[in-house]
Amino acid sequence: MKIAFVGKGGSGKTTLSSLFIRHLAAVGAPVVAVDADINQHLGAALGLGEAEAAELPAMGERLPLIKDYLRGSNPRIASAETMIKTTPPGEGSRLLQVREDNPVYDACARSVELDGGAVRLMVTGPFTDADLGVACYHSKTGAVELFLNHLVDGRDEYVVVDMTAGSDSFASGMFTRFDITFLVAEPTRKGVSVYRQYKEYARDYGVALKVVGNKVQGQDDLDFLRAEIGDDLLVTVGHSDWVRAMEKGRPPRFGQLAETDRDALRALQSAVDTMYGRRDWVRYTRQMVHFHLKNASTWGNARTGTDLAAQVDPGFVLGEGFMATA
Repeated sequence: MKIAFVGKGGSGKTTLSSLFIRHLAAVGAPVVAVDADINQHLGAALGLGEAEAAELPAMGERLPLIKDYLRGSNPRIASAETMIKTTPPGEGSRLLQVREDNPVYDACARSVELDGGAVRLMVTGPFTDADLGVACYHSKTGAVELFLNHLVDGRDEYVVVDMTAGSDSFASGMFTRFDITFLVAEPTRKGVSVYRQYKEYARDYGVALKVVGNKVQGQDDLDFLRAEIGDDLLVTVGHSDWVRAMEKGRPPRFGQLAETDRDALRALQSAVDTMYGRRDWVRYTRQMVHFHLKNASTWGNARTGTDLAAQVDPGFVLGEGFMATA
């Protein structure tokens, strides 16, 4: 199951995604965690020191390796150099699984030990001063989009992506790559406006969107979110002594997290698991192709000197059945 955490900067998106990752690890679930935010803080939120987090391999810097591996023997893709971030898989492409070992994980993922288990962590890499004026951050998240487009994940497997803030998520088709999207919103007009903007953008793509109200301090905050968000409001969380200790670099054992917060995390997992029965691999593949053709016509063909529409395998549908036969 693929899960995105989105929200405006400062909403607590990374903190909540890290808590959910810790929760999944604690119940023994296999987890791949991906930091795709322009501000790379997920490693620290999972307990890594500054030096450890800085040494994590950046997916964006290993894009040629990722492309070459995923291309496999697909006859529609002439070379790794002609692949762009939206290039879809086809017959002959190499697909990825959550639990396997492969060269992409070897190059880009590191194991992070958490209470009760470990997770694979991958990061896009930070947006540095050298990138200013010559690159946009979405060129770095292209590696994540390729990863998700070639990933076949199953029930009780979790890929949790800490996304860019707010409408930045819509600069590519990556926002359609998830079974469910959790938008973290504070009980403020700005927090609610980000939710409305995201829902409006995502409306035509069948994105399953639920809101996690954060920094809720009392009944008035709760009433405000319920009135403004309605049924999309899934759970709310407030002040946490555990989180405050974590932010100081001294997290207690995860089992000491307040029961109300643990209930909220269980509700998130339940919402995710419910989505498994609603998966539509045909629509998932069709959306992948839609954004690829859009990118091909607007910039990809000119950049690569190739008709990238020819990369689309019209008979291919990504899905667990394909992985089983392969």
